[in-house]
Amino acid sequence: MSRRKRDEEGSGVLARAASRVGVALLWLLHWLPLPVLAPLGVALGELLFRFARGRRHVVLTNLRLCFTELDDAARRALARRHFHVLGRSLLERSLLWWAPRARIERVVRFDGDQRLRELLTAGRPVILLAPHFVGLDMGGTRVTMSFDIVSIYARQKNPVFDRWFLHGRSRFGDQLLLAREDGARATVKAMKAGRPFYYLPDMDYRRKDSIFVPFFGVPAATITGLSRLSRLAGAAVVPCVTRMLPGGQGYRVEFGEPWADFPTADVEADTARMNRWVEEVIRSMPEQYYWVHRRFKTRPEGEPRPY
Repeated sequence: MSRRKRDEEGSGVLARAASRVGVALLWLLHWLPLPVLAPLGVALGELLFRFARGRRHVVLTNLRLCFTELDDAARRALARRHFHVLGRSLLERSLLWWAPRARIERVVRFDGDQRLRELLTAGRPVILLAPHFVGLDMGGTRVTMSFDIVSIYARQKNPVFDRWFLHGRSRFGDQLLLAREDGARATVKAMKAGRPFYYLPDMDYRRKDSIFVPFFGVPAATITGLSRLSRLAGAAVVPCVTRMLPGGQGYRVEFGEPWADFPTADVEADTARMNRWVEEVIRSMPEQYYWVHRRFKTRPEGEPRPY
């Protein structure tokens, strides 16, 4: 065995060991009441803000592009608040992996879910449009406690965390987790069989199936799947936003009214409409959007990447 191979295997063993220690720590933390766990998450977020220089740069770049009306000091303060709620989401994820059903139901509450029930009772396929806010997984798990859904699962590179992420997504009910390469056909079939599709189409997934439409006035590579899947399945689009509440108050999943006049014959207009709606929600809780993602990494030809 070559030295390089031995070094790689040794690094892998150390990484798995460290991951198991991290999972054990999360298991211990899940016993804490939320009013105690929340400030610990804020403290973790403060450490990330101070020392995770690469991610801090990504967040500040995103905020500079999206909030041109703010000065540098205001954007830096917003970035700090973002890391605080991000730290909370990392530690409070432990509830999704180990807390009993009754506790999660107390922590994560529904608002407007009757709209979804009425559509499903009427036999209408449904897409739950769930943007990338820090409470996304809390909302997703809470939805699976009341509905059998279909969603896309991206396998994690770390096998230890992959096991627990998969466990958290499938703890309750009979959930259908598809890989991205499974394609539209399997998703449409599941929706027509009565499963709401918990859909997260607001990130930069490179150029495949994407077009450039404005996001806070900046051309952003955005997949057109919401329009296409809604048309193929005859599905209603129901906004589904999870808000992290202050301190130990928990989370609230908000189901909006089904979108009227959607989809249209204009895929670009439909995709731009989605981005405008995401912008509106972001402005209601700007620190809670997933700003650590390189949302503008894919650029139009000849335009430099901002990161």
